[in-house]
Amino acid sequence: MVVEQRPAARENWLRVAIVAAVVIVLDQVSKGLLRSSLALGASTAVVPGVLTLVRTTNSGVAFSALSGSVVVVTLLALAVLTLLLGFFARFATRPFLWLPTGMVTGGALGNLIDRVRLGAVTDFIKLPHWPAFNVADSAITLGVVALVLMITRGGARSTT
Repeated sequence: MVVEQRPAARENWLRVAIVAAVVIVLDQVSKGLLRSSLALGASTAVVPGVLTLVRTTNSGVAFSALSGSVVVVTLLALAVLTLLLGFFARFATRPFLWLPTGMVTGGALGNLIDRVRLGAVTDFIKLPHWPAFNVADSAITLGVVALVLMITRGGARSTT
């Protein structure tokens, strides 16, 4: 009889760190390239009417909520990140929970790097009828959706 072994919690923590690092690198590189090629407020159509690159900043959180409150936003992001990592610590052996945890962690840290270094987050992906966003925002959104689906479908039940 072959018994399937779940990855150890330590291995899943490593996976979270790798996913987070990949998100941070992709986020920071893409923002750096954009800042070096477009002036603040400038835009260029990639697919006319569908996708535009626009250089803008956001000192708040989603949809510019809490704009101008860098300290409050930073503390709020750190608190949410602490809760997420605490949740993951409890369920670290759950299959694939490491993926959305890494995505959200990397996205949050990618935007936090901008807030600390620049005082605001660089946003640049613009779709019709939607505020500009960045790679970190995409990772956070997809990670939260995946996390909610895993939790509501039983993917994060305690093994104890």
